[in-house]
Amino acid sequence: MRSRAKAPGRDNGEESPMAKSNGTILALTAALLAGSVLTSGAFAAEGTATGDTSGKKIAFSNSYAGNSFRQVMIKSFEAAAAKAKADGKIAGSTVVSSNNSVTEQASQIQNLILQGYDAIIVLAGSDTALNGSIKEACDAGITVVAFASGVTEPCAYVVDYNLDSYAKAELDFIASKLGDKPANILEIRGMAGDGFDKRLNEGVNKALAAHPSYKKVGEVYGQWTGTVAQKEVSGVLPSLPQIDGVLTQGGDGYGAAQAFKAAGRKLPIIIMGNRQDELALWKKEHDATGYETFSLGATPSVSQVAFWVAQQILAGKQVPKFVEVPLLQINQPDLDAWLKTVPEGGVVNAEYPQDLVAKIIDANVAKAPLPMVPAPK
Repeated sequence: MRSRAKAPGRDNGEESPMAKSNGTILALTAALLAGSVLTSGAFAAEGTATGDTSGKKIAFSNSYAGNSFRQVMIKSFEAAAAKAKADGKIAGSTVVSSNNSVTEQASQIQNLILQGYDAIIVLAGSDTALNGSIKEACDAGITVVAFASGVTEPCAYVVDYNLDSYAKAELDFIASKLGDKPANILEIRGMAGDGFDKRLNEGVNKALAAHPSYKKVGEVYGQWTGTVAQKEVSGVLPSLPQIDGVLTQGGDGYGAAQAFKAAGRKLPIIIMGNRQDELALWKKEHDATGYETFSLGATPSVSQVAFWVAQQILAGKQVPKFVEVPLLQINQPDLDAWLKTVPEGGVVNAEYPQDLVAKIIDANVAKAPLPMVPAPK
């Protein structure tokens, strides 16, 4: 407790009028602050918000579930949601996937609105086509968090990667091996119309401008799937000159390598995308010939980041409209350690618990370096 202030010259313990006034102001201020904390859902500017979300339901609207990355992404969301429910942090969750149909996904979002979900995390099949449904959700008081595929409806929060940095890292690695000599580049994109694909492609074009001796001589859509990438690359290779580097988006590196091998071509520098088959191929080629590349990509568990961002918003945490997530990069010295963590046919992944996501949010607010993606244990 503060000691009472005395007026100059007083020694009888009587409190001065000024001290009384100051004390009253301090007491009123403290009471107002306490009241605001009690009524704000345990608002937390830093750290984990603890507002009561035990009665809240969070849904995941997914545009596509046809590859290993998306399947692990769904499982990662379900694991986080199950733990949150067991810990009394949510009441329930669900996952709905459309078959890469934005019309179906929009309809699914509208159904989630009617079902009374408090938050919807969205992996959108289009950065614009779902805006109407997303706006409907926001107007209904639902928190919408789009992730790994930006949307342009401003009411939505976005959890995503810096895709300019993604593209720059790929080309910078190729440049570290080839220098500034002329080089032919093949770009394997994701899925036509997808927001992630569009923005990463824009990042690639920006990054290529910094390497004027490099020429993009081909572009195909691999749909983040090895078999599709192999077919598409095989289809264009006969018409292409020597390829020195292959830019990828994840899940396409192994298929691209098989296409080059089947065509009897030398394996170029293929940027890998953190899939087990890609890492195993890289290790095999490195052990046999000294082949070097690196691997970069999103983690399927970015769905956990979106889940906890939604939960933290519901709990009263101040969250910026855009939350950047760190990419997971694997270099040659770390290859064996990461490869040991991935099941056959799987994807390199990392866990994002609630406290780590709160730190990621805080780093975004403070414009500070992002926490590192957890390394293999």
